[in-house]
Parts: sequence; structure tokens; C-alpha cells
Amino acid sequence: MPDKVRLAGKCIQDSTVDGPGLRIVIWTQGCCHDCDGCHNPETHDPDGGIAENVENIIGFINNSKLQRGITLSGGEPFLQARQLMPVADAAIKKGMNVWIYSGYTYEQLMEDDVKKALLLKADVLVDGLFVLALKDTRLAFKGSKNQRIIDVKASEKAGKIVLSRYDDFNMFI
Repeated sequence: MPDKVRLAGKCIQDSTVDGPGLRIVIWTQGCCHDCDGCHNPETHDPDGGIAENVENIIGFINNSKLQRGITLSGGEPFLQARQLMPVADAAIKKGMNVWIYSGYTYEQLMEDDVKKALLLKADVLVDGLFVLALKDTRLAFKGSKNQRIIDVKASEKAGKIVLSRYDDFNMFI
């Protein structure tokens, strides 16, 4: 098992904006997309942040009480796909749902065996680059209209992209 994940900071408990319900968010360090208007530019430097033991992150998940899921965000989580697989496995074992935010598209992730292996552990993928010109603050769980909220399990079963029920969810309806 890979022993360290580079994080932008500590795991954050009690988030309600990075997926449904109360969740643990793991902010990864390092991003190759450089989206204009990114709300986490401090996560871009792959040498920044802190190196955290995978076992400590798993312990954090195992000791959680009220959280329904984890969200892997960043930065770009798929740059550390190998390191994050045991983290996703721990959440799944605990009965939590797994959401992942990525600037890569579902299609791009499916073309890389390591990234695909992490992707297929997720329940939901929020994919696509953040596009400042398409920013819409009314959208739940995504920042710009081009991004998709994909039901990964249903997509794998159907052999095509199946959008999550959250994809067109509006914060102010």
C-alpha cells in the first residue's frame, strides 16, 4: 500500500457543500489543470501541502461518527490515484459513499488503468474543468455549467454516462 498522500491541509469534517449530507473532505495537493478562477489555487503546487500517512487518513475515516461519505477533492485527486485507493476502500468498508471531484472527464479517466481503478471505487464523479465563463453559483455540488455529476456505478453498468440525480440540482429551487 502506498504510504503517503500529499494533502493541501488536514481532512475536514462536517462539510455539506462537497456532496450530499455530512461528509469528510480530503483536499489533495497538486493540480495540472490551472483553471482560471479556481477556488483552490493554493492546491496546484505538487510540492506544496503536507505528506500524510494513508493509515492516518484511514484512521480518521474509521473514527468518524456522523459523516455519510467522503469527498476526494483538491487539487486533482487522480494525480494520486494509487495512494487514494486504500482511502476509498476504507470509506466503502465503513458504508460511506465516495464522491470525487476532477478536472479530467469521465472518458479521460477511463483511458488510464490506474485512474480508472480509483474512479470505479467512486459512487459519484464531478468531472470537467472549471470554466469561469460558465460559473453558476446556483448549481449544487459543481461550479460551472459544463461540469457533470456522474453516477459512476450506473454508468459502468450501462456502458455509457449516466448523470446523477444531483446533476441539475439547483440551490435555489
